[in-house]
Order: sequence, then structure tokens, then C-alpha cells
Amino acid sequence: MSDSKSQKQKKAKKSSDAYGLGKKDPRLAYKRALYMGCGYNQEELNKPHIGIVNSFNEVNPGHIHLAELAEHVKLGVKEAGGTPMEFNTIAICDGIANSGSNSKFVLPSRDIIASSVECLVQAHGFHGLVCIASCDKIIPGMVMGAIRCNLPTIFLTGGVMDPAEIPNIGVKVTSDIKEAIGEWNAGKITDEVFNLIESMTCCTHGACNMMGTANTMASIVEAMGLSLPGCAIIPAISNERIRLAKKTGKQIQYLVNKDIKIRDILNKNSLENGIRIALALGGSSNMVLHTCAFAYELDISLNHNDFNELSKSTPLIGKFKPSTSLNLKDFYLAGGVPAALLELKSILNIEEITVTGATLKENLKNVVNHNNNVIHNLNNPISEEGGLAVLKGSLAPDGAIIKHSAVNPKMFKHTGPAKVFDCEEEVKDALLNKEVEKGDVLVIRYEGPKGAPGMRELSLPAAILIGMGLGDSVAMITDGRYSGASRGPCIGHVCPEAFDGGPIAFVENGDTIKIDIPNRTLDLMIDDHILKERRKKWRKPKLKYRKGILSLYPKIVSSAKYGAVLDFNNNR
Repeated sequence: MSDSKSQKQKKAKKSSDAYGLGKKDPRLAYKRALYMGCGYNQEELNKPHIGIVNSFNEVNPGHIHLAELAEHVKLGVKEAGGTPMEFNTIAICDGIANSGSNSKFVLPSRDIIASSVECLVQAHGFHGLVCIASCDKIIPGMVMGAIRCNLPTIFLTGGVMDPAEIPNIGVKVTSDIKEAIGEWNAGKITDEVFNLIESMTCCTHGACNMMGTANTMASIVEAMGLSLPGCAIIPAISNERIRLAKKTGKQIQYLVNKDIKIRDILNKNSLENGIRIALALGGSSNMVLHTCAFAYELDISLNHNDFNELSKSTPLIGKFKPSTSLNLKDFYLAGGVPAALLELKSILNIEEITVTGATLKENLKNVVNHNNNVIHNLNNPISEEGGLAVLKGSLAPDGAIIKHSAVNPKMFKHTGPAKVFDCEEEVKDALLNKEVEKGDVLVIRYEGPKGAPGMRELSLPAAILIGMGLGDSVAMITDGRYSGASRGPCIGHVCPEAFDGGPIAFVENGDTIKIDIPNRTLDLMIDDHILKERRKKWRKPKLKYRKGILSLYPKIVSSAKYGAVLDFNNNR
């Protein structure tokens, strides 16, 4: 038999029995039978099995429409010759959970999502993966799980909630709801206006209609090449997104046929592209945690201190609510993420392959920026530096994160007396009881990954601060984190955290704290010998939980510096 004839027969055999469930292998009879119990027939089982990971649920506006999108994805998969097999994972809404101890479960859910994807995909042996997700921890959790599985993979993020147009009030987005709490508390708005903002702002399904963590992560996924061009910012409720869903379903078959796996797309260069788009658009500080976690899964060295250099070399070319009056509908109409990537082309790694099968450079050939006042050119940026800064000093020896693109320039340098709180509830009460004075530096500790546990999001206190009109006179510092909805002088991710005996644990009321964003410093202005004496007296707190995920999490989670990843060897 000639080599060419042998190869043709081998290829023919692969095409008819490539996916392991043909009747010729009796060892797979039980697997075939169980799938038939789900309603699949023999013909479907002989096609590529495409796992459709869906975070649909009925308790989260960013996810409630994903069941419908999945049906269109499945149509695309079938038309391209695959067999779609859908399963679900959890999806917590940060905003709904952002009340007391409930929010301690949110960041740990990222790793539960990653592990649930890993477990089911590896156990069932799919041939390709479509990840349908919205929101803050769900998108990164699915990315982490998909990296572990290393299959041909494509993402369909859920899209953006429309901005609300409220008569006699104006355009509002979800961050405005939080700030309205502070405005109402300060007597700046009436009960009627407050109730209208509450009831009308979430006007459609979709991810929160601001450049928060959800849309930051969707933009990163697109910039890294894991979703089809334009996917991130297309409105959630639109025919365009439905068409994109079907196209996504078709495209996974191309990736399976070409054997283009997620690790063929994700590498140091594409990860850097994702980070730069978020920095250029003033994205959420949470993206530092998530991109560091991606790097961990990819065995790439990255920690939050690396973001200073990346931010300094990435101009800010877009700025949206909550930082300005522009909203994400404006961004979409200007061209969305593709137009932003076009403007950043000279500082991106444009030869990296994407889920289109083409490089980022090829994807950008026909892209147009429709509004340079929304998406600025590199020669006319909003700022020469990107949205985030890493501050270091005696209060944060291992660094802390601030979204300085959302800070009033009056607060770029600030020195003031500390008011110390040992949890979120305490600072929230102090704000609502009007116990905070202009000039104060609010220090909220024991909210880090281990201390909370779960690294709670202090977006409500931060928004109340702004709503009360204190954003240009009061700073807030924590070893916890903030939402993408947060703006103002809010410094998070202070490392080492208080639970690990970082200097933030030793701050006392009245201590002077000095913040200098231009020089990237954050200092506790007390003598070293005083700090040493306080350290001697300090005792590590006991773990707060005896059972469940929150008893396990602080024992294995890393410092926020490395993305709060699960590091069982405690090397981070």
C-alpha cells in the first residue's frame, strides 16, 4: 500500500470515527447509552462534542438572557457539523451580594467556577468549548477553567445593559444607584428621585451599563483573542448579539477542525494585549486580580507590581461612566473594543492568533474609529498613562492598587489623619451617621483574601463617600477591593494584608497617612520603633469560619499581589 493511500484511509477513518463514540468500540457502549438517555442519537454522538458552558440563572440581570443566547449558539454548532452539549455553572451578582457577609463568597466563587468547568469538561471529554458568561468573577473563572482543560475554546460574553433614560433626571447607569445612596443620605436628592433611580436604572438585561469589572473583563477577553471581534460591548438585547451567538457556535467547529486550543491563543503577548486594553479604557482595578490569575494558570510570571510599567506605557484613550458622563453605548457606537485596539495597535502584540483563525493585525484591517472624542487617538490621549497605578511605601510594602483615572486631581496628593475600621460594616455606619470629616483617611482592614475572608468589595462605602460630596477631600484605603463602579481616592489591595501582619494592621486613629499618586507612594508617617512596638503587641486573628468554603479559603489563597489564586503550597 502506498503512503498516500494509507494516509487517505487514515484520514477517512478519522472523519467517521474521530470522536470516540462510534459503535466499533464496545468499551464505550456505556457512555453511548448514557448519552442516548439524554436524547442524543448515534449520528450526533459521532460528531464533535461541543461543551456549551453557560452561566444562565434567574437571579442575575447579566445572565438571565443567556439561555436564549445559548440556543442560537447551539444552532450555529449544529450547522457547522458539531453536537452541542450544554451545562451550567454558578454566577453570583456582585451587586446583589454586596451586603454584609454575603459578599465574602464572591471572589471564592471564581475558583469554584473554574473548578466546575475543569471537572465536567475533563470528565466528559468534550472536543471543543463555548463559554457563555457575563459579569465579574464568572468570565475570569471560565477562562481559568478553560486554560486547565486546554481545548479549542471560544467565548461569548453576554453584552451590556442599555443605559437608562429617566425622565427629568437624565441618563443613569448602575454605579449611579450606589452614589444615590450617599446623595440621599446627604439630603441632595428627594425620596422620589431616589426611588426612580432605584427602579428604572436596570432597564434591560445585560452586564451593568458602566465600565465596571464585567465589561472590563469582556473587553480583556476580546482583546486577548478569545471572542469574536465586537463581542464585548454589543448591547445584550439586540439582534446583533443573537447573530453573533450563532456565528460563535459555527466558529468553534473551525477551531476544532484546525485544533487551535486556548493555550495556542493565550500567552504572555495576548495577555498583555488584554491588560493594555483595560488600562487604556480606565477599566476596573479587579482586572489586576484576574489577569494575575490567568498568568498563574498559564505559568507566566506576573504580579500587581508589574502593572505600574504597563500603565505608564499605555495611554488612556477612553473614559466612561462612572468616571465621566460618557456611557458604554457611546463606546459601542464609536466602534467598541475593535476601534480601541486599532488606536492602540502600535503598542500591542498584533501578530497573535485569535479565535477567528486570523491574527489581531488581520482582524483590524477594516476597523474604523467612528468618534475620536470617545475613543481618542494615541497622539491625543486623555492621559499619557493608563487607568491604574501601584502605590508602595511603609503602609503597603508589597504594593496597593488605585484607579487614578477616576480620582479628582485635587486628591493626587493627600495627607490626613487615619480613621481606622476593622470591617466594611463599621465604615459604612460611620459614613451614614456622618462621622467622617473632610481630610480624613479611612482605613478599612481585615478585608483581604484571608482576613475577610474572601476579599470583600467595598464599592458601597466608596460610592456613598462620593455621593456625600467627600470624593475630593476624604481618601479610603483597604486591603480589600473595590468595584469597577468605584471612583474617587479609593486605594485597595494593600499588601501584605492585615491578617498576614502587614503594616495596615498596626495603624491607629490619628496616625498621619501620606498619599502621593504621581510618585506612586503610600506611607504611614510614624517612627519605625513605634511600628515595631505595635507589631510586637499584635496577635494574628483567629479564622472566622469553622466549616464550608470560607473555612478553607484563607488557608490556601495567595496574596492579592498574585491574584488571590489558590496556592496550596503557600508560596505566594
